[in-house]
Amino acid sequence: MSRHLATAVLIVLLLGSSLGLASQTQPATLFEAVSWLQGEAHRIVRASRRTMSDGTAAFPPQVGLGYEAFWLRDYAYTLEGSVDSYSDKELTDACRLFIRSMGPDGAGVDCVKFDGTPIYKPGFGSMGENPVADGSQFTVAVAWHTYRKAKDAQLLQECLDPLIKTMNAVPRNPATGLVHITPGELWDRCPYGFTDTVHKQGDELFCSLLYVEASRRLADLLTSAGRTDDVEKWQAESERVAESVRKVFWDPQAGLFRAATVCCREPDIWGSAFAVYLGVSDREQSMAIATYFQKNYAGIVQNGQIRHLPAGVYWEKAGPRDTYQNGAYWATPTGWFVYTLDLVDPSLADQTVLDLVKDFQAGEACEWVFNDKRQLPNYLASASLPLAGIRAMIERRQSTREPAAGKQ
Repeated sequence: MSRHLATAVLIVLLLGSSLGLASQTQPATLFEAVSWLQGEAHRIVRASRRTMSDGTAAFPPQVGLGYEAFWLRDYAYTLEGSVDSYSDKELTDACRLFIRSMGPDGAGVDCVKFDGTPIYKPGFGSMGENPVADGSQFTVAVAWHTYRKAKDAQLLQECLDPLIKTMNAVPRNPATGLVHITPGELWDRCPYGFTDTVHKQGDELFCSLLYVEASRRLADLLTSAGRTDDVEKWQAESERVAESVRKVFWDPQAGLFRAATVCCREPDIWGSAFAVYLGVSDREQSMAIATYFQKNYAGIVQNGQIRHLPAGVYWEKAGPRDTYQNGAYWATPTGWFVYTLDLVDPSLADQTVLDLVKDFQAGEACEWVFNDKRQLPNYLASASLPLAGIRAMIERRQSTREPAAGKQ
């Protein structure tokens, strides 16, 4: 679907909604499902808007009360799928907020309270001894998306050195370059925020994938500023870490990447899908992951939403089973999942998207679901982020290029 066509469809949907005419007819095609999801993502983003003490527009993870702060990663995920829902001023103000909220050593935040107080650890600072391991990567993501849309040259110049500083603050294993959480009795830090209750230790897959993506995006921003030497450094760093991901985490028996190297080494459904989406996995790994998704579909998918782990598998050290991050199903990774599944079963990939939209229409876009339980309706990342992977899947189908080209 072209950008112009997608925009036209979105305008029609929004006009219909404003007149009370927006159809809840279940989609019959992928095109109809994507068109509805674009309109729904926009609606939820705009409905979530809050105003911080300094006047900055904040967009917390859920519409209404409950998340009383501006969360970095959730906001970044709305930019992935629905950046056009924001004005340039909203984007640049939010970008400056997250840049100036970095810690003295460059650590990225988990969230920023509405009064401007930066919080570096999940649970409003209560989880882990050190800042969350994904804050820097998502800070780069926000800056990258903001510059791509707003094209603010002054903002770009303001951001570059702080972005380099925050990337250098990411805890990594010097031998592998991978993001590292120190093993031990103490809880060093939380991993990727959508698994922040999971006590992963050692080299950690998902934050390492985010580091690859952030390194590519930082190189892209540096290219725009003409800083050639820095571009080469970050391009090389992204390739180094990607190679380590392929070697360190791959489990050929499972046909999936494992989540960590010490504690919580379970096969990672989300991380494996994201590795394919980024083009980090090689061709053989990508096909193995896609085949696993096809053969094990019933155990890892509920109404188009995806489990973190294979059916019947739970984290070694996490919260209660069959709830939240330890057995529930989430829409957050659905775009990466269908992008991967499409390599071997396009029809099932399309059906996954249709099922997701039908579930949202029946009960709203929730943070997570498990059987009949639905948690936190009008959840921004659930509606927005899947669009990025779905669009990439459609673009790949329309292209004559070999699949598995990496994403920025």
